[in-house]
Amino acid sequence: MTDYREEQRKELEALESIYTDSFTVLSEKPPSFTITVTSEAGEKDETVQTTLKFTHSEKYPDDIPLYEIFSQENLEDNDVSDILKLLALQAEENLGMVMIFTLVTAVQEKLNEIVDQIKTRREEEKKQKKKEAEEAEKQIFHGAPITIENFLSWKAKFDAELLEIKKKRMKEEEQAGKNKSSGKQLFETDHNLDTSDIQFLEDAGNSVEVDESLFQEMGDLELEDDDDDPDLNPADPGSDSTH
Repeated sequence: MTDYREEQRKELEALESIYTDSFTVLSEKPPSFTITVTSEAGEKDETVQTTLKFTHSEKYPDDIPLYEIFSQENLEDNDVSDILKLLALQAEENLGMVMIFTLVTAVQEKLNEIVDQIKTRREEEKKQKKKEAEEAEKQIFHGAPITIENFLSWKAKFDAELLEIKKKRMKEEEQAGKNKSSGKQLFETDHNLDTSDIQFLEDAGNSVEVDESLFQEMGDLELEDDDDDPDLNPADPGSDSTH
């Protein structure tokens, strides 16, 4: 006949000696205790951790012990679910043998895997961000690659903008044509233009004053007789013909 109590007692002693700093007894009847499991240090010394609670059933190890995740740090919900599934699988495989050490060891390995996954995920995120930054830089210096789709989209936009510019220019030219009048139109719209020049001349003529004294003084001037100037008379015998 199996002495379940004795087997459970011996396991508790072994576990307490192995997990000195992380083993805590909660009750003796039924035997209940917790073991805190921490992963190896990951990037930037980050770790994940869980505290497992076990309770011996009356006929343990022939019956599966009760277990649960008592607390956890830095674990996602899917990580917690995976750990519970792992415990169930290990308990079934080790049924009939003391198994707490085996269960805790399996969880320890799982936590280390989770840390590695976190590290890998972060490295991939860094690579992705670096790739996106490089692509953005290429876009700045080289522009987007030309495809049929983006070319047609650009052309449609360009044609629409060009059409708007033409419409605006035609409208401006039309407006300018309306505002600019020809000489004939000015003449037809202003009937005073045909008489304005004549009237200006008449007004100017009426306003000119003649100083008659200027003509009177000219009559008093004594003009010299050119005949009295011997230099101007070629027939003068005193003149030198060689000059």
